[in-house]
Amino acid sequence: MLDPNALVSVVIPNYNYAAYVGDAIDSALALDWPRVQVVVVDDGSTDASRDVIARYGDRIEAVLQPNAGQAAACNAGFARARGEVVFLLDSDDVLAPDIVRALAPLWTPRVSKVQFQMRSIDAQGRPLGGTFPQYPAATPTPEEITRWSLTTSAYPTPPGSGNAYSHTFLSKILPQDDSLFRIADSAPLAAAPFLGDVVTVPKPLVSYRVHGSNDGAMSDVNGAKFAREVVRTQARFAYAQRIARGAGFEMPDRVLDRSLSYLPYRLASLRLAPEAHPIARDNRFKVLRDAVAAASWPQGVSTKGRLVLVVWSTMVALAPASLARTLILWRFAPGARPKALKTALMRLRVIR
Repeated sequence: MLDPNALVSVVIPNYNYAAYVGDAIDSALALDWPRVQVVVVDDGSTDASRDVIARYGDRIEAVLQPNAGQAAACNAGFARARGEVVFLLDSDDVLAPDIVRALAPLWTPRVSKVQFQMRSIDAQGRPLGGTFPQYPAATPTPEEITRWSLTTSAYPTPPGSGNAYSHTFLSKILPQDDSLFRIADSAPLAAAPFLGDVVTVPKPLVSYRVHGSNDGAMSDVNGAKFAREVVRTQARFAYAQRIARGAGFEMPDRVLDRSLSYLPYRLASLRLAPEAHPIARDNRFKVLRDAVAAASWPQGVSTKGRLVLVVWSTMVALAPASLARTLILWRFAPGARPKALKTALMRLRVIR
């Protein structure tokens, strides 16, 4: 259990999100916990971000640096973080006030991170419907998450803002270099299952903003984005292999092609921009074969969810380009889904 007097640090890296960074800071300051440190790192913004940050005065610790990328901003923020628990909160996302209270009873010295579900909101903060990630009937145990990571390189995890990290864990992997493309959450998410316990709270306690400018949210079907995500996933997998090996585990190269979170990106990249697809001699039938095989590997996806992914992969692989493009949009941009499709997925309990 987390000591009631423990310090909690919220590190907020920001770049040109003047419209949203105030909401992120407000949510950190509103946490229902007696001791909270808020560190805001502005990474060379050229908009009004620094004016917004300045309004908070000594209620926060502001770090103003030249533009160096998200990972460098997180490195700078973590260097200031003194809390036992550390959030790396994207400046367009928002924490729920009770999130620390929810993790406190589950906290142990073995924890690397506690992960939460997230709800999608639009630029104005309005709910878009549904929560993610989805879990099977039973909440995953730390042992299952480690096993899934070793056998499929995948486990159900939110992006960076949806996690509370142990300072001890982060100190083993930060500061990070640019080998993971300056993406702040890649290293912690990949390393957590091998350097401690990943504890899951199946409750949406973080809001993930989708506004078209955020790099992680697929709000359109830009082929270059998917190709870039494939390359990033390959780099993250190579990093995870190194961390796992250092912790006494082995992850063979073939494990990546069992990941039901990676394969849809690989297929989308191939269908949308085959000329820019980063995997030589890849083709849609190879991806479909891998998707069907991956569905038999446990990785925190429900049976219905695995079936839906196989059906989607089959349709995207075989459909004409225009239909494949629409199916990809519906998969990666929940707000674009027809109402009937949303209803069907909810009735199947694939989304909630």
